[in-house]
Amino acid sequence: MPNKIIEDVFNEFFIGDTLKNALDFAEFLRANEMIYDGEYEIHYKDKLACYINTPNDKEHTWGVWTVGDYSNEYEGFTIDERTKEIAWANVVFCGNCDGVDCDPGKTEVIFGKEFANVCNGTDNLAMRFVNPDTEAVECVKKMVDMRKYVVDNHI
Repeated sequence: MPNKIIEDVFNEFFIGDTLKNALDFAEFLRANEMIYDGEYEIHYKDKLACYINTPNDKEHTWGVWTVGDYSNEYEGFTIDERTKEIAWANVVFCGNCDGVDCDPGKTEVIFGKEFANVCNGTDNLAMRFVNPDTEAVECVKKMVDMRKYVVDNHI
């Protein structure tokens, strides 16, 4: 998939609401000067903003893994309660992946709420949104926007 733009990937595999939501997220990335590496990473100002799972011939789903510290809100960047609820519903729990050094999971606080057995992968991969609906896409945007805020403010 290298050298493809993300919209091309989405248009190749999706229709209906799934396509609409995926393209909405792609538009958000472009409007916020985020760069798709052609495979899995989205960067903002040369910093990792999130990971994206794009579809392939076998699996017609897409998803976003958020990266960063979501233990609390940042001063000047608030998160509403509904967005927190959606984030909490998409916490990634340890799958005890075979051959991976990250298990067991870890305890993590996400927006003030403690979760046990959260994925212990690199880059604080606390949340994963798979084929997000319209409301979940808005939450993903907020999480990625929070990462952008962190980068812009050198936090």
